[in-house]
Amino acid sequence: MTNLTNQEIQRYAPSCFAGQAHESRSSRYTFLPTIDVIDGLRDAGFHPVMACQSRTRVAGKQFFTKHMLRFRSTDQTAITVGDSLLETVLVNSHDGTSSYQVMLGVFRLVCSNGMIVGDTFDSVKVRHVGNIVEDVVNATANLLSNAPKLMELINIWRSIMLTTAEQLAFATAAHQLIFTEGSNMAQAITPDRLLAVRRGGDQGSDLYTTFNRVQEAAVRGGIRGNRLPGMNRLRSRSVESIDRNVNLNKSLWTLAEEMAKIKG
Repeated sequence: MTNLTNQEIQRYAPSCFAGQAHESRSSRYTFLPTIDVIDGLRDAGFHPVMACQSRTRVAGKQFFTKHMLRFRSTDQTAITVGDSLLETVLVNSHDGTSSYQVMLGVFRLVCSNGMIVGDTFDSVKVRHVGNIVEDVVNATANLLSNAPKLMELINIWRSIMLTTAEQLAFATAAHQLIFTEGSNMAQAITPDRLLAVRRGGDQGSDLYTTFNRVQEAAVRGGIRGNRLPGMNRLRSRSVESIDRNVNLNKSLWTLAEEMAKIKG
């Protein structure tokens, strides 16, 4: 990933450049376009490397809908662990569906895979009032102060080896988070499919690598399922909803934490 220009952000997440709040917002709503916050983060040494926004079927609302960006510090060498980089994730909207939310993220270079850290490391919510830019910048810096603890956690997960049965148990628990029970997709895509190795760097039986394979399969989709009677073979889709992306990422991270506890 390279640092995104404003033109690139406009292409991927035009709602960052809203000229006003959605008409549903009251006079108490302090409108500040997300691009102003992005510029504030840039000035503080945090640069956007990914941007996207949610889809909507409501005419005109695409200019206000929820959007998500990932940022990296210019001092990236201080927050790198193995093939993974620590990032912060910013979510906002201008239609009242979200405050400014800042969360910790991890980006794994080998598979260009972006994760969101679970609630063990608190996320920060900044309301649309007051000095929003300063509050978001401070929240970003404070979250990254957790970098040593997060790096230690990742290294612990790398040291925890899972048996084949334990990997399948992890994938089975994740399967219940990813697919609706009893749905055609849940029947067609069995838990073992979530463990498929997509590239050489994905090989390994440690908890961190296992978690990464499952997380990528869950968020990126593209898993071919078994053929069900009377149906064409199904293929899982990528997660497009920002809420679903955040919640699923956090749930899978928590699942990995619980596996680590079980392994002692």
